[in-house]
Amino acid sequence: MKNAIQVGFWEKVARIILKNRITILVVVAALTIFLGFQWRNLAMTYTEANLLPKNHVANKDYQKFLDKFGEEGNLVVIGFKDPKFFTPKNYAAWNELMTGLKKSKEIDLVVSLNDLKKLEKDTVNEKFVLAPFIDQSKAVDPEYLKKIQYDLFHNLPFYEGLLFNKESGSIRSAVYINKKIVNTAERKTFILENLVPKIAKFEKTTGIDLKVSGMPYIRTINADNMKGEIALFIGAALLTVSLIFFFFFRSFRATFISICILIVGVIWSFGTLGLFHYKITILTAIIPPLIIVIGITNCIFLINKYQQEIKLHNNQAKALQRIISKIGVSTLMTNVTTAIGFATFMITGNDLLFEFGLVTSINVISVYLLTLLIVPIVYSFMSLPKEKHLYHLTKTYISTLLDFVENVVKNKRKVIYTIYGLLLVFSVIGVAQMKVSGSLIGEMPKSASFFKDILFYEKEFKGVMPLEIMIDTKHKKGVMKLSTMKKMDELQNTIASIPELSKPVSIVNLVKYSKQAFYNGNPEYYQLPTSQEQTFILSYAKNATKNSKDNLMKSYVDSTGQYARITTFMRDIGTDEMAKVEKKLHAKIAEIFPKDRYEVTLTGKALVFQKGTSYLVDNLIESLIFAILVIAALMLYLFRSFKMVFASVITNVLPLCITSGLMGYFGIPLKPSTILVFSIAFGISVDNAIQFMAKYRHDLLQSNGKVKKSVFSALRETGISTFYTSVVLILGFATFTLSSFSGTIALGGLISCTLLFAMFANLLVLPALVLTFEKKKAKKEDLEGLEGNTNFTN
Repeated sequence: MKNAIQVGFWEKVARIILKNRITILVVVAALTIFLGFQWRNLAMTYTEANLLPKNHVANKDYQKFLDKFGEEGNLVVIGFKDPKFFTPKNYAAWNELMTGLKKSKEIDLVVSLNDLKKLEKDTVNEKFVLAPFIDQSKAVDPEYLKKIQYDLFHNLPFYEGLLFNKESGSIRSAVYINKKIVNTAERKTFILENLVPKIAKFEKTTGIDLKVSGMPYIRTINADNMKGEIALFIGAALLTVSLIFFFFFRSFRATFISICILIVGVIWSFGTLGLFHYKITILTAIIPPLIIVIGITNCIFLINKYQQEIKLHNNQAKALQRIISKIGVSTLMTNVTTAIGFATFMITGNDLLFEFGLVTSINVISVYLLTLLIVPIVYSFMSLPKEKHLYHLTKTYISTLLDFVENVVKNKRKVIYTIYGLLLVFSVIGVAQMKVSGSLIGEMPKSASFFKDILFYEKEFKGVMPLEIMIDTKHKKGVMKLSTMKKMDELQNTIASIPELSKPVSIVNLVKYSKQAFYNGNPEYYQLPTSQEQTFILSYAKNATKNSKDNLMKSYVDSTGQYARITTFMRDIGTDEMAKVEKKLHAKIAEIFPKDRYEVTLTGKALVFQKGTSYLVDNLIESLIFAILVIAALMLYLFRSFKMVFASVITNVLPLCITSGLMGYFGIPLKPSTILVFSIAFGISVDNAIQFMAKYRHDLLQSNGKVKKSVFSALRETGISTFYTSVVLILGFATFTLSSFSGTIALGGLISCTLLFAMFANLLVLPALVLTFEKKKAKKEDLEGLEGNTNFTN
């Protein structure tokens, strides 16, 4: 009864579609135009990906830090390592570059060699004054510049690690972008149209290679590269799938119809992003090519079925109705399972993944409906396919492949299970070697110029990714107490001893510098004052910074004097190494800062990203399990057989295990991009299992319950589509490896790998499992067949 209702429903759907062809085409065109206009709302993201939910403790700590000290990721560093710098010509070019940047309205502060300030003691007014380090009128004298070079590296320890590396001789300047624009489009305009041309001019004038880095610069150039890759992905995906499609079907019109559907699908996917006012991120940027790769499989299923029907009875009206009524429910289920694979990202609690999951799942269903409507309508206006268009259905290599598959499934099921068992053992060993890695720059293109600059700063200044420590003294002006200063200094010494972290900067540095200035600039006195020196040295420092725009440390103590900030930078280290660093810092903090008197928080963009990676690993494993359970429940509703659902699920879980094993063997870590692979791949790979099971169930009813006949009949009919769609998907996702982003490369390569194993699993393992699970029925059929032959002989 249920089957009759389903068939009747889909026959009605077919009649509605074919009777309202013009109306449907007009509605599709109007919807396409509407979504096309939504493109005006599209914009690139200007912030890093936050992988944690808003209410996560790490995000709360980070937000508390921002509330006290403002945006911390506003630093751009410009540096070099070149002995030719200290010449009048090169210094003049540097002075012009830095002065020009300082005059830009987008810049808050520039700390650079050309306008470096040094503390000097004013005994008359009992305060320190900030005097210029370089007398610009003497900068034309080569000998004077050599003296400046010596003084910088030997007499200014305050700036060591901040502006220069004493051991290697490298120098950098710190450019602080206005915090109000650092996460807006104005930042992009400033960097691309102001900063980059000025740097190019300096390099051309001097021949000195400048190294530029810092999160605002990296984000801007990275986003610009990502924008350029969107067109590459779409073009490569369209070209790849269209060439493969034409190779299989040898029909220009079938290829043209499919390409038109995919282009409309791309317009809809961008339009959906614009409709929801979502930014284009590293994830949402791959939605259009994803829709192309997934959408072409719908075209293959429907067009292949249409041509099979034409070859069978040469009746166009019947063929058009059957491609909707016969496989409408199975293609719906395949797209629903794919959409579920993406929709599971919505339950992670992360905004970035929620947007990706929502838009992708909506567009997977949209492109399915688009294909279900357009393919039969367009073919209804066309003449019947010619014999050459149907030739691929009887191609020798397809027949040979299906003959081989049928023979192996029929006679060598033990071999199939043995191979799969060995692959599973192989996978488990590989999974044990997998590692988790969360890195802000690990997802960035290694070929980009800024990536080489990042490596320069990692070597010379131990990185560019900020790690912040916020100290709450729980009392106003508690920061300036000498006891607090000593505790901070002890913590900074621990930070300086950790190889992965740079020399820290805080109010302690200024206080040490104040003592050095008090003793006439002698670098041997660069240390905290004693209790006897404290009163007058700190009063000097207080007078120096009162109402002063040149306050060197104005960003390191809040206005109340209750909160202090220690800033360090970290190298690009993995999650495991970061956990060790964090543990060491927490241990030292617990040792020197009593909890009843201080509240110390470890935060910063780098740490939030690291914790986000660990969070994603835990939650996306749960999401994958959830996806498997939901898809299994849908299949149970469709097939009403636990055995068949188990066979389908186990068939498509094993390829995921194999891919995980390969990641372990080849040292590919679990990170935000590679974690996404499993839910996506499972949602897509199970599609072929559903197509096979739907056809098997249909043939089982038609053959009065004959298992073997139904299995091999289903294998013959769906095997062609399984092979075609798998090849298209594998090569389609392989186009992602054209990216310069390592995360996107990993995503495309690993999904292709998973789908390759899934193709053979669905062709060999699934039918073998069905026959094994229905072994009793199959044996009974064989016995009945033998008895029938005996009776016939007698």
